[in-house]
Amino acid sequence: MAHHKPLAKKLRLINREKSNQPIPMWVTIKTRLRVRRPYRLRNWRRSKLKDV
Repeated sequence: MAHHKPLAKKLRLINREKSNQPIPMWVTIKTRLRVRRPYRLRNWRRSKLKDV
């Protein structure tokens, strides 16, 4: 990928990176282990971003 990216593409990548983080521990405790991980966790090798 190019080193110099357009600003809009950078912002989209930043948003995707933020949404790929695990949930806080207090959420797991408060829901009594019903919510353990976000269902949209993405690995950079397994699945690629389509609309970036």
